[in-house]
Amino acid sequence: MAVCFRYIVNDVDASIDFYTKHLGFTLEMHPAPPFAEISRGEMHLYLTQPFQAGGGGASMPSGEQQKPGGWNRVHLVVDELDPLVARLKSAGCRFRNELVQGVGGKQILLEDPSGNLVELFEPNRAEYRAPGSGTRTQTR
Repeated sequence: MAVCFRYIVNDVDASIDFYTKHLGFTLEMHPAPPFAEISRGEMHLYLTQPFQAGGGGASMPSGEQQKPGGWNRVHLVVDELDPLVARLKSAGCRFRNELVQGVGGKQILLEDPSGNLVELFEPNRAEYRAPGSGTRTQTR
């Protein structure tokens, strides 16, 4: 089953370019200027601009307009984080922090063009179980 997320973005075209060029996403559809669907494996990301005429980017009943940013994020597992970060930095991509080494691996928070976060994670243990892999490891 595919997992779908929606990111509110300032510019759908810039977001399509960012995710497909830098993170290996594929454009699934872009039927209207304020909306596109991209995918990476079984994960689908809906890119939506705030839009007054309804849909996923519509204003709330209170009049509050949806906006990008915050701390929620998608988590992408990568094989070699250091060279990826170097390549993204040389391409002018923005990060919210520096590389952090944790118990299970290292990670960094990449910002998309609208300020939404993408957590890039490289596991450092052979027994790491990728989400959705269906295999489980025992902890001792």
